[in-house]
Amino acid sequence: MLKIISYKICPFVQRVTAMLEAKQMPYQIDYISLKDKPDWFLEISPNGQVPVLITENGTALFESDAIVEYIDEIAPPLHPALSPEQKAIERAWSYQASKNYLVQCSTMRSHDKATLEERAEKLDALFAKAEKQISGEGFFFGPQPGNVDMAWLPLLHRADIIHRHAGYDFVKNFPTVKAWQKRLLATGLAEKSVAEDFEELFVNFYLSDQTYLGSGKCCDSPKEDVCKTGACC
Repeated sequence: MLKIISYKICPFVQRVTAMLEAKQMPYQIDYISLKDKPDWFLEISPNGQVPVLITENGTALFESDAIVEYIDEIAPPLHPALSPEQKAIERAWSYQASKNYLVQCSTMRSHDKATLEERAEKLDALFAKAEKQISGEGFFFGPQPGNVDMAWLPLLHRADIIHRHAGYDFVKNFPTVKAWQKRLLATGLAEKSVAEDFEELFVNFYLSDQTYLGSGKCCDSPKEDVCKTGACC
């Protein structure tokens, strides 16, 4: 069985586990602390980062992009019969998401409003590109979720949690992306691809009193339930 070495709130890990869940591939997952990385992990991870995938042959693979491509090669594709050009386009749009995971992380950890707004502009540019590209048929490139959807899932899942808990909506200005987010979350893949205590750990880290989003000053709309209950405003 495949084994994933993970940190519980890492978006790069979720991209990999979402792909495994979408393909219905069995896997084992082991969690480590990034503050106290075990020696055995550093020996198998050249960059010292998660995720690491241990193949059934015992080979350690690193870098999420490479791991996802490996998974795609050993299991039937989510979108079969794609041409080489279409596969390249899928990879390109997947990279658009993964290279912005850390942008979203730093944005959510902003200590003040000005920093949040400045960093959020980069995400706005990303979502604006997706707004023009989404097929409108359900998911990014058609009626069924594919590789691109799995790559964007960590971004959209985290945006949803921030909206529910803090009232701040990263995709409020992008109705097509918003609808896509809703459809993607409705598949249940978000919950299946993270640990049971993921949301609690995520909220404690990104909505702590050290962040602007956790300060209770960030509501986009004071009429939202999260604001009425005092969780935000």
